[in-house]
Amino acid sequence: MSVEVRVPAEQEGTKAVVRAWLKQIGDTVAENDPLVELETDKVTQEVPAPAAGVLSEILLDTDAEAVPGAVLGRIAAAANEERRSSEPVEGSPFSSPASQEGSSALLQAQGGAEVETRLSPSVRRALLQHDIDPDRVQGTGRNGRITREDVDRAVELATVSHVDAGEKPIAQPRIAESNWAAQDIPHDRMRLKIAENMVRAVGEAPHVTALFEADFSAIAAHKAAAAERGKKLSYTAYLIKAAAEAMAVAPAINGRWAEDRIAVSPTIDIGVGTALGDKGLVVPVAKNAGALSLEEIGAKLDDLTRRAREGKLTGADVSGGSFTISNHGVSGSLLATPIILHQGQAAILGVGKLEKRVVVREVGGQDAILVRPMAYVTLTIDHRVVDGHQTNAWLTRFVEVLENWPKT
Repeated sequence: MSVEVRVPAEQEGTKAVVRAWLKQIGDTVAENDPLVELETDKVTQEVPAPAAGVLSEILLDTDAEAVPGAVLGRIAAAANEERRSSEPVEGSPFSSPASQEGSSALLQAQGGAEVETRLSPSVRRALLQHDIDPDRVQGTGRNGRITREDVDRAVELATVSHVDAGEKPIAQPRIAESNWAAQDIPHDRMRLKIAENMVRAVGEAPHVTALFEADFSAIAAHKAAAAERGKKLSYTAYLIKAAAEAMAVAPAINGRWAEDRIAVSPTIDIGVGTALGDKGLVVPVAKNAGALSLEEIGAKLDDLTRRAREGKLTGADVSGGSFTISNHGVSGSLLATPIILHQGQAAILGVGKLEKRVVVREVGGQDAILVRPMAYVTLTIDHRVVDGHQTNAWLTRFVEVLENWPKT
């Protein structure tokens, strides 16, 4: 009897490829053992073994496209078979790549914990590319196994400055020879998928951007008062709440273009762009934000952001969004336009850097020059779905909610 290993269904709407098999044909596996790594433009995830046995077939090998529900391989029941023996590899994990492909060695670490030293092909390639000593990388996978995310994190956090005498730096990326005497950065799959999605989005949807300005005085006051009560909230939580409320005046903003209709989502599911350094960004989604309180949005956002930066998001966390917020101002920009639409959505909100600016306000019937915390906000829309009137109505309501936020 054999058990099929399938691509998880929660990757719906996201194209995935097989990054690496962590076991080879003939290897014995236990139920829930990490079996194969899949990668999309948003996340990398391990597919566990659905049953114990022996891996008997690999139907989708490295770099093959993996659609939801597709059969990756099969596991044959092998309750009485012994695990295939593997000779220990002497020296560096890189000394004999062929012998390392399916090997699984567990070493006793301090405190008696078992640490898995097997390296998948993609991890081994990344370690070689960046000249990283695997002994200096903290593995976060099953049994302490080093994952590709662990290597990427080591590269991001590494320093090429001097280290303690006799120690090897965690990572020193190799400088490619070129006429420009600069560093070449090979494309990873995430960067390629982001590029592919951006080109497709621009090609399919006519982008138009409207620009407003928002006074964040009321938000800043409420945020400070909440902090005094022990409730720490980010500005992004307020943006999500205000965006959800603005949908009432222009519901199509929360929709998408379909061949025979404009499909408006029944729930307000707001994605928030989260930067991952040089790796690009992911867009975790706060599901059903329209039904959540400000505090509930803040808690959900904190959880999603933390797991995004730890590389622990699932396919479900980054799918199903109906609207997106790009808070590009956190990195210093005042204005970014046009912000490319998330594929399949009608609009994306951009929020620039929050800074004190001089504004003119009417005080006691007289014009007064005041200093207020201000930010530019943009709404880029798919002009097939909504027009300028709806766009401006949405932004007017969004700014109104921000500027009239209750004090308590």
